[in-house]
Order: sequence, then C-alpha cells, then structure tokens
Amino acid sequence: MVSRSYSNLLDLASGASPTFGRERKTLPRVATVAGVLSELDDDNSNSVGSDAPSSISMDRMIIVGNQLPLKSHRSDNGQWSFSWDDDSLLLQLKDGLGEDVEVIYIGCLKEEIHPNEQEDLAQTLLETYKCVPAFITPELFSKFYHGFCKQHLWPLFHYMLPLSPDLGGRFDRSLWQAYVSVNKIFADKVMEVISPDDDFVWVHDYHLMVLPTFLRKRFNRVKLGFFLHSPFPSSEIYRTLPVRDELLRALLNSDLIGFHTFDYARHFLSCCGRMLGLSYQSKRGYIGLEYYGRTVSIKILPVGIHIGQLQSVLNLTGTESKVAELRDQFRGRTVLLGVDDMDIFKGISLKLLAMEQLLIQHPDKRGKVVLVQIANPARGRGKDVQEVQSETTATVSRINETFGRQGYKPVVLIDTPLQFYERIAYYVIAECCLVTAVRDGMNLIPYEYIICRQGNEKLDATLGLNTLTPKKSMLVVSEFVGCSPSLSGAIRVNPWNIDSVAEAMDSALIVSEAEKQLRHEKHYRYVSTHDVAYWARSFLQDLERACRDHLRRRCWGIGFGLGFRVIALDPNFRKLSVDHIVSAYKRTKSRAILLDYDGAMVLPGSISNTANTEAVGTLKSLCRDPKNVVFIVSGKDRKTLVEWFSSCERIGIAAEHGYFLRPNHEADWETCVSVPDFDWKQIAEPVMQLYTETTDGSTIETKESALVWNYQFADPDFGSCQAKELLDHLESVLTNEPVSVKSGQHIVEVKPQGVNKGIIAEYLLSTMRQKGMLPDFVLCIGDDRSDEDMFEVIMSAKDSLSQVAEVFACTVGQKPSKAKYYLEDTTEILRMLQGLANASYQANRNAPAASQRVIFAENK
Repeated sequence: MVSRSYSNLLDLASGASPTFGRERKTLPRVATVAGVLSELDDDNSNSVGSDAPSSISMDRMIIVGNQLPLKSHRSDNGQWSFSWDDDSLLLQLKDGLGEDVEVIYIGCLKEEIHPNEQEDLAQTLLETYKCVPAFITPELFSKFYHGFCKQHLWPLFHYMLPLSPDLGGRFDRSLWQAYVSVNKIFADKVMEVISPDDDFVWVHDYHLMVLPTFLRKRFNRVKLGFFLHSPFPSSEIYRTLPVRDELLRALLNSDLIGFHTFDYARHFLSCCGRMLGLSYQSKRGYIGLEYYGRTVSIKILPVGIHIGQLQSVLNLTGTESKVAELRDQFRGRTVLLGVDDMDIFKGISLKLLAMEQLLIQHPDKRGKVVLVQIANPARGRGKDVQEVQSETTATVSRINETFGRQGYKPVVLIDTPLQFYERIAYYVIAECCLVTAVRDGMNLIPYEYIICRQGNEKLDATLGLNTLTPKKSMLVVSEFVGCSPSLSGAIRVNPWNIDSVAEAMDSALIVSEAEKQLRHEKHYRYVSTHDVAYWARSFLQDLERACRDHLRRRCWGIGFGLGFRVIALDPNFRKLSVDHIVSAYKRTKSRAILLDYDGAMVLPGSISNTANTEAVGTLKSLCRDPKNVVFIVSGKDRKTLVEWFSSCERIGIAAEHGYFLRPNHEADWETCVSVPDFDWKQIAEPVMQLYTETTDGSTIETKESALVWNYQFADPDFGSCQAKELLDHLESVLTNEPVSVKSGQHIVEVKPQGVNKGIIAEYLLSTMRQKGMLPDFVLCIGDDRSDEDMFEVIMSAKDSLSQVAEVFACTVGQKPSKAKYYLEDTTEILRMLQGLANASYQANRNAPAASQRVIFAENK
C-alpha cells in the first residue's frame, strides 16, 4: 500500500510505474525489525515535500495512539477475530469529527501476533476497520511501555521523582532509545497512509511524544495535533528528566498541543520558557508559542464521555436487574462509591482511612453508611502495585473487623473485573461518588456517575422514584485531578488530609435534598453538553485554524535527530544573500548605512567592555569609501561609544537610542529631542530601586537621558511578573512627566518622549537629501524591537530616496519583523559587512582618500 501523494521509493528506483489506487497492496513490515534504532538514525533524513496535489479531496483524520481501539480473540483453530472496543476514547471521539471525515487508526494490538501472520492481518484490519497495526517485538515493547513509559515518564508526570531504585529507578538510556525506536515505527506507519496536503494527524498521549519530530521531518507542512492525557508536571519536577529538551522540542513540532487543564498547560509553557527560552502570547483567547517562525497553539479543554454509550447501557435489562439486586442488598443504607485503578496515584488507601475516620468521629454512621470500592486491575506492574493491593486489603479487613457486625460491612471491596453494566448499576444506587486520587490527568468517573444518576424511567421505577422529581447526586473530588476545575458543584478536598476528606464525606451525607438537586443539575448540564464529541470537534476546529497558513509560508527543516525543527517564514521575508547585496553595493554611488552594534555585531548581552576589533576594522574600511555615510545607532551611553569607535574618525554616532547625536568625529554632540530637565529621574529611580531590592538578579542602568531596569539574570517568571508591576507603577507615578515608559527584552526603560532610533534614520536621510545626495543604497541592520522604528522609516521613505534605490532592512534571526531580510547571527552579519568593505577596497584602492561619514545603530 502506498500514500495517495507519493509512491514507494523502491518502485521508483526499480523503474516501476507508481500506483495510487486503493487496491490491495503489501504493507512493508518495518515494525517487525528487532532491536533499537538510534534517535539520530533516520532512513528518511531528507524532508519530503508536499507540493503534489492529492488525488482525494475529502478530509481525513489519522488518529495515532498506543493501542488500536480493537478487541481481539483467537479461536481454537487459530483464527483471529476482531471487534471495536466501545470503551476506547479513540473510537468514541470519532462522533465529533463529522460524517464526511474519514478516520484511520494507527496503534498496537493488545495481543502478540506471530510475524508470519502480520502482513495478512494488517491488510485485513486496514480493509475492514481502517486500522493500521504497528507490530513491535515483545522485547522492544517491554522496554518502551513497561520500561520508559511506566518507569520514567508516568511516575515523573505524576510528580514522583526517582530518588531511589524503588521509585522508578535511575534513568536508563537503553529504555529511552527503545522509546525513540517505537515512535519511529509509528512514524513509518503514518507515512504508509498519509496524504500530507489533505490529512490531519492527531497523536495521543505520552507514549508518542517524539512522534511529531519524525512526522515533521518527513513532511514539513504536516497538519499535526497532539493531546496529552496525563498531567504535565511543574518545571521543578520536569527539569530533572535527562531528555527534557528533546521531549519539549518534539512536542513543539506539533501545530496544536492539547491539555486537560490550565495548570498542565501553564507548567508546559513554564518549561518552554525556562529551558528553551521561549515566551508565549495570548491573542483573542488563543495561546501561542512562537517557535522558529511557526506558531504552536495551546488548547485547554478537558475530555468528555460518550453519553450515548452510557445511556444505551442504562437501558439494558441486565442493568435494571443489577440495580434491583443492589437496591435489595443495600436497602436502608447509604452507599458511597469509589471506582479506581489499583495503582499508587489513585489514593485508595487514603479514601479508606477517611472512611475509618468518619466512622470513628461519627458513631451514628455505623451500620448506615457503606463504602463500595471498585478496584480495577492495574495497568502497570511491579512492586508498587503489589504494595497498594496488600495495603488496600489489610485496611479493608481492619475497618470491617473494627466496625462491622452481623449483616453489615462498612467497606465492600470489589477487586475482581466487573462488566460495564455492573459498574453502571453501582453508579445508579450510590448517593455520593468519591475520587481521592493524589494525581490524575483527567478521571472521567465523576462524569459517568453524573449521567448514571440522571437515570431513565425504567430505573426510576426500579428504585421507586418519581420520574418528575429532580435527580440528585453528590461528588467529593480531589483537587489534584483534571476533572476538578470543571465540577464546580463538587466538594473539593486535599486527599492527603484524612480529616478533611472525612469531613467532606459527612458533609455530602447531610446536605439538604434541594442542595443535592441543584448540584446535580449544574453538573449534568455541563457533562451533557461537553461530551467526547464536543471535545473532538473543538480540537479539530482549533487544529484547522492552527494549520491554515501552512501553504502560504515557506518552510524548510534544520537540525539533526530529535533537534530537528522547521523554520516557517512569510514569503516576503527571506535570507539576505551576500552576493545580491554586494552586487547592489557595487552599482550604487550614494549609500546610507545604519547598523546596530550590540546584538548585531556582537552577541546580545555581551559583558565585554571593549569593542569587537574585527567589527571596528570593518567599519573603518567602510568609512574610507567616499560613497558611504555610516552611522552607529546605539542604546549605550555616548562615553562608551566614543571610547569604542575613536579610531573611526568619520563615523557618525547616535547614543542612547538617538537622544544624543554626533555626525562625525569633529562635530559637537547635539540632542535630537528638546528636554527641559530630568527631574523625573528623582521620581523613577526610587521606584526602580525598590523593585531591584526585591528581585534578585535585577539591576538599574543609569544613562544621561534614561533609566533602564534590567532583569535578564533574574528568575524569568518572577522577573517578568515584577516587570509588569514596575511598568504599571512607573506609568502611574510619571503620568504628568514628558517621558515614555517601555518594556523590552528583559528591560523596563524610562526615556524622554519622542526618543527612538527612527528619528536618526529620518535625520540621516533628510540630511543627505538636503545636500543633494539622494541615497540609492540603504542598509539598516538591527536585532530587537527598538530597531523596528528604523526599519519602518527606511521602508517608507520614498521621497528621501532615489527612484532606483535598493533598500535592505535586515534583522538578526528569523522572527516577526518589519524588515524584509534576515541573517542568522552576528557571524553572518560581519561576513556580509566584510564583503561590502572588500568591494569598497577594490573600487577605491587607486582613488584618493575622501571624506565620508559612517552611521551605526545599536539598541541595547
């Protein structure tokens, strides 16, 4: 089988004609290769373009998860049979995608398939269920799932640090390599079926966190969403993971990343800021991260349940019979219900201890209240699961021995698998549902409980309820589970506080009937409108929005292995060709050159107190050319700039963002803006000093015309927060002063109104025009927000330029800018300027020296 957009590369190599039909094809068995693939070993290292139009225009969604939404059974004669797993979220979300969206599933089967059967089985599943199985050898799968996923990622994402070998164990590089290998196998499977121009890919959960990198590497414009169903830990926890950067960068190769709660998204954004130096913005309700020219959108929406499935089970005769049985079994008693997996994070033992405390503090509840704890089989394995099972059994035995009597057990532990309809029946008869997990990504048990408590006419009759009477329910929910924020009517608890949980249980029992009805109505309204279809539909809509500019932008990939990323740029924003600008330079006769120094010719934030000798030498060469007028426009003070560029006698200097100006070495300093006094400094400096004392790592830079508060070396989150407060504080106290308060990259600056680098560009162009020297070549280079004023001036200065003028506004690095060109770093800028200087040298080596001026722009 081949993709609809390209054929098998082996067929092309052999000269066979490519086939794009939907007929039976042989699936390559890439997933059956044993062993571990290096994270840097990618057979398809070159990105495949997606310029060819697809042969099918219908929207298609490729859903990728660890397991396929299938149930499998092998008969006695060795034949496999399959059916849909109605409990699988991946299957349920299909309801929200629309009938016209074709869905293909990619994942593993729950059963091991012999290699001899894999090809035929894969073709059958594709044709019958549109499922593409990823076959992984048992050894590799064990390292991938039970190793890296369950020993490293799952505990860490649930806030468990590997402080000892018993707590997850030390980081094992071989398990990480297995994780990467399995993700690459999944990528190969996606490649078999994807039509990158048309298809959307939706990857699910922490098992496949590096898959986005492999997919983005194959197709730069792939439309890719990722949803994390587990918690995302705070940066203090996540930063302990040795492969933290690799996972973050892999996720950022998605177009849309989804989380259940704002807390999880906030932690992810914090990690991106602290470890990768990325900042996010919220625009019109959407959160986005700028990553190499691409905007990675963040989606916050808790998943819902499949209400139709629950209601169909509620209508079963078996459910009605089970409800009647439980009604008789617990007649005269109030049932509290807990439904949890048997693992260390579900807080089962804490719930049991709270029940014990309730019976101790409220003896009147003995004989009247029963806690039914349904313990589902653990998904993981290991010593911790066995300890949870032992502790649970021992605690239940102790409580029942202490408070039980003939015909009454205060705790009923059900640790054998139940049919779905049996579990539903327990929901129906329970007065209160308890969720005391110490950490859980979402937990849909409360949602299921709410729908089941709404019931139907049959169940109302079985329980002897009036159909017209409003339904009621109560929830006690841990504040550490993802569903907690959406259940505003629940009693939220800290599960570690046993007394508090016991008190909440008592409150749930004694609350008035009217209150129970109001809480139930509120929850039912939310759960019934925010089901799994709503969640899937909302995610797809945001994914379409996040990908709408894919075809408009120019994209190419850079980096190796898991460091791969895609650069996306506006078609009009391109890299400055040295050959192109040198050619234009040679053709022109009146040149204006404005350059930034710090950030453009040396690395930003450099602590060196001397000028770059290579940069100064290049400037001197440019100044010798009589056709050049060169200016440095800088945020630094004039004393420093004079010391640095004293050897460039004909260079023009604009200090402190253009407040001070000196056209050449022989001229006097002048100011571009008239400022009567600087009395405002006496107001602003004490305020800045206050924030400096309370923000470790921040400093104040005092200039002749400005004050700058710098928090580059402070904690990024706290520094940013303090900067916002300082900005508001300064704007408040300086309202009546002739100054402007601006925030920049790690700074808050107060300077006289009207001072910006744009006025230097205007001064230079107007001066040249007055002298009859209309520039036919303009070069302006800068690296940050303050340089945008210069870019704006030269890009719109048609009246001050020659009709054939060539304008080069160039920023440093690929980022949103008013400039049309960019160069990657200071090294490329110096190389380009040296190219211009060499051109001047060749043209003027036989000409007599003439006077000229140089103007440079710098902004820090």
